[in-house]
Amino acid sequence: MSDESEVLESEVAAETEAASKIPIEDRTRMPPVRSRFMFVDIAALRAQQLRRGALPRVTLTIPDGEIAGAESAPKLERIAMQEVEDGLIVYDYPGWDVVEEAAAAEKTS
Repeated sequence: MSDESEVLESEVAAETEAASKIPIEDRTRMPPVRSRFMFVDIAALRAQQLRRGALPRVTLTIPDGEIAGAESAPKLERIAMQEVEDGLIVYDYPGWDVVEEAAAAEKTS
C-alpha cells in the first residue's frame, strides 16, 4: 500500500508543479457565482484556508496615502471575496449537473 501512496503523491506533486507554471490569467476561470448565499459560503471556506496558511491568489493594494502596517493590511475575508469574484476559486456543489442540464435544455429549445 505504501508503493501506491508514493505513486499518488508523486502524481499530485507533478500536477501541482505543472499548474503552478501556468500564469493565473491563462487558467480556466470559474463562472460567476450568482447566488449571494453561495458566494458567502465559498468565500468563507476560502478565508478559512487562508487562515490556515494557504497562499493568496490575488494581491490587494493599499490605497494611496496610507501607511502599510498590520492595521491597513487587507483582511483575509476581503482577499477571499476578491478571489471568488475573479473566478480563481474552484468550487462544486451538489446539484450542479441538474443546473447544467437545465441550461443545456433551455439553449436547445
